[in-house]
Amino acid sequence: MKTFLLIIGFSIAIYSCGSGDAAFKNSSDRTAANDTIRIANDSLEYEIIIIEPGFQAWLASQPPRGFYGQPYLEVRNRLIVNEYNNRVRQINRYPRDLYVQEINYDTTIDYGYEVNYLLYNYFLFFQRRYNQKFIGIRN
Repeated sequence: MKTFLLIIGFSIAIYSCGSGDAAFKNSSDRTAANDTIRIANDSLEYEIIIIEPGFQAWLASQPPRGFYGQPYLEVRNRLIVNEYNNRVRQINRYPRDLYVQEINYDTTIDYGYEVNYLLYNYFLFFQRRYNQKFIGIRN
């Protein structure tokens, strides 16, 4: 399960050197160390690391924790992760530098609210920053 979240962090770090829209470029002037978010649970053996310049500032402008219920976030994450993984498999259709490796999001595991909240919001950020559209996610 650790690989699921490490993959996200790694793929984000690789692609963060690419271009995004101008509004995000202005907010990404901070160092990666200031924009690293880490969540870990040793008992479930998972870890999420999000290294994306501008993500923390963007997250602060989003609805607060508790705004969405955990079941809502889990359903959305399930849909988005499935679509993300499908894009990873379609190497000729989607950029390899954006969709590096599949995400192992096991629907039988309760990751808790915090992981689901951050993952959902990361996908919102990813969608907007890299001009991608996911099914089941607001614009």
